[in-house]
Amino acid sequence: MSTPGLAIFTGRVAAAMRPVPPLLSPATPVAEAVAAMSAANQSSVIAVDGTGRAVGILTERDVLRRVAFLMPADAPLADAMSAPVRSVPMDEHLYRAVGLMRAHGLRHLLVVDAEGRPIGMLRRFETYAAASSRLLAAVETLARGEDEAGFAATRSAQAGLARTLLDEGVPAADVIEVVSEINLDIHRWVVERALAAAGPPPVPFTLLVMGSGGRGESQLAPDQDNGLILQDYSDARHTEVDAWFVPFAEDLNARLEAAGFPLCKGHVMARNPVWRKTLARWKAQVTLWAERRSPVALLFGDIAFDFRPVWGDPAPSHELRGHLMHTLAAHPAFLGALSAEDAKMTVGLRFWGGFRDDEPDRPGVRTDLKRSGLMPLVSATRLLALKHGVLETGTRARLAALATLGPIARAEADGLTEAFERLAGALLRQQLADATAGRPPGTLVELPALPKSEQTAIRAAMKRVAAFQKGVESAFGGGVW
Repeated sequence: MSTPGLAIFTGRVAAAMRPVPPLLSPATPVAEAVAAMSAANQSSVIAVDGTGRAVGILTERDVLRRVAFLMPADAPLADAMSAPVRSVPMDEHLYRAVGLMRAHGLRHLLVVDAEGRPIGMLRRFETYAAASSRLLAAVETLARGEDEAGFAATRSAQAGLARTLLDEGVPAADVIEVVSEINLDIHRWVVERALAAAGPPPVPFTLLVMGSGGRGESQLAPDQDNGLILQDYSDARHTEVDAWFVPFAEDLNARLEAAGFPLCKGHVMARNPVWRKTLARWKAQVTLWAERRSPVALLFGDIAFDFRPVWGDPAPSHELRGHLMHTLAAHPAFLGALSAEDAKMTVGLRFWGGFRDDEPDRPGVRTDLKRSGLMPLVSATRLLALKHGVLETGTRARLAALATLGPIARAEADGLTEAFERLAGALLRQQLADATAGRPPGTLVELPALPKSEQTAIRAAMKRVAAFQKGVESAFGGGVW
């Protein structure tokens, strides 16, 4: 992702921060503070308390407004500094930091470690330099969330962000990745708010996001696919643990709904005990799915195997991923059954190359470009990745890994990646058109209404996906990659 300005949405604060300014006691004379600022070639100094935490900031602007010709040289820094001082953690997304600076008119934003101690500084003119005015306006809109209503506004603003990034020349697949990452950020903030209301949990937990969110491929209208891995605990604590986690999970899913993520119609959510259990029970569940290969197991596996840790210790998620790979290697028939199930999702082309009508009750030809375009590619890539032990969850990352390992040729991986971009772009643009027209973003695209060149490109992408899907199906039916 090298497009100018995109780093604001994909980067972290740590990559853009400058060295921390001089750290001084609030009792330091302002003359010494100004001299320290000059000696360090910095535009600010930070006042810290006895524990090293920031309690105020003195900037060049403060010196001009409050110190020069107005305050004696021996006046304490505490009399001139601005307090409290705003800050962000080093692992915060840069777009949040830029949005905070724009919202509050800040020229400087302190970066702190996990204990709240200063470790760096963001300066406005540097962080703005790579972005266009339209991108900065999108940042400001996105960064408003402080509660569920604010998070919902952030979700609503994503259509404008996506349109701006596309207009800036960012590939559609990269735009979708940015939208997905913002959605995951909202999940993290909602967890923090739910925890603030519920109090400390009886055992640590990890929030998983599954499905398109777990792949980093959320479109503009994702629902909830989430679960919790709880730290293992004794059976004697079951009542105590359930008494906390049952209402917490209900509240978490309700807050996510209020933040703009509809409840999952298939109940793949933390409030469902199937998706809220200890690591040991998650492992046992995966093993049971692989052994039984029931329709429900195949459906759940299709959703769950793209999981990603979003909040909490990621180690249980990594351990579960390792168990999944070991289990699938020991039960190859499960992937074969999943392949047969996924093969029912065919690309949306008729025998003679026309686009299939997935909404025949209405005039025109509308093809479900998610189910009849992207999902056959996503599912076939997932199957091959799971077979070969690829740990990545994103479709593009899986294709790159498979090309490196050798199951598919590099040229084929590149062609499928281009097909993913073509199909994802057409679907994203349709959803933006839906949003502009005041309709809920959908997955049906009137392909015959597109320019002929675009129709030709989409048809070629679908044919490539169909061939790949057939090859993967053959591999799980006895063929060799």
